[in-house]
Amino acid sequence: MAVDSLTVSVKKNSFTGFLGPNGAGKSTTLKILTNLIRASSGSALLNGVDVTKDAKGALMDVGTVVETPEFYSYLTPVETMTYLGKINGMSSESLSSKIPEILEKVKMTEWSDKRIGTFSKGMRQRIALGQALLTDPSVILLDEPTSGLDPRGMIEIREILKSLKTRDLTIFMSSHMLYEVSDLCDRIAMINHGKLLVHDTTEKIMNTAGARVVKIKVLSDLTKDVINNIESLPNVVSAEIDRGSIELKLNGGDTEQANLLKDVTALGLDVCTITNDNLESVYLDLIKESR
Repeated sequence: MAVDSLTVSVKKNSFTGFLGPNGAGKSTTLKILTNLIRASSGSALLNGVDVTKDAKGALMDVGTVVETPEFYSYLTPVETMTYLGKINGMSSESLSSKIPEILEKVKMTEWSDKRIGTFSKGMRQRIALGQALLTDPSVILLDEPTSGLDPRGMIEIREILKSLKTRDLTIFMSSHMLYEVSDLCDRIAMINHGKLLVHDTTEKIMNTAGARVVKIKVLSDLTKDVINNIESLPNVVSAEIDRGSIELKLNGGDTEQANLLKDVTALGLDVCTITNDNLESVYLDLIKESR
């Protein structure tokens, strides 16, 4: 799918999720940004430098994981990063201190001297994230970084990505996994058929559906009295039992949801998990309207 007059301005030091169904134009956009394909018109700026006019200058301060990462199977992570670092002009002294730091960050220190050909897909993906961070870039571009991974691999990659949010780093990540985006990203851009549908903070987008739908799983028995007590809490519109969890509608945003967790705990209920499904509702409505 080609992009159609797509304009997205990503804020510095934000973590933006790039959402859309398969074929929406997400990978095409990232391939244009990384100069893997050329746009027929328009411009693609990274840190103010146009990739279509100066690809080397635009990508100099950018780390990327686009499509399935490929490495020389006979090299180790240390050898691979040394090779890639030298291509990027890093000195041997810099690499000797930087590589152990990166391998620790992506939780691959234990396998630093093992051949990559023996690694699982999740381990290769962690090495791919490591090489993207090797040169201390200010921008990271990720194309569905957990695609094709098993549940354990997904969790490992998400934990690494969460750890990057404390750094001065701008992350732009395509995905079609709504939970992943709502869990990691502070901003969301949605596209379909190559056109931008919405671009705003995660909280604002999730609250456009009106009352927030929240699911709470507790270890306590769910009785009618429990539901009545929860319905009486501030900002709670309604509550009901749904497959062993409490599903409720809540007016407000993240602050009100945080207060809800405190109030539910104060009722003497042991909260196991709390999630919300608003992003799914907004996503489906926007995709449906754009068909």
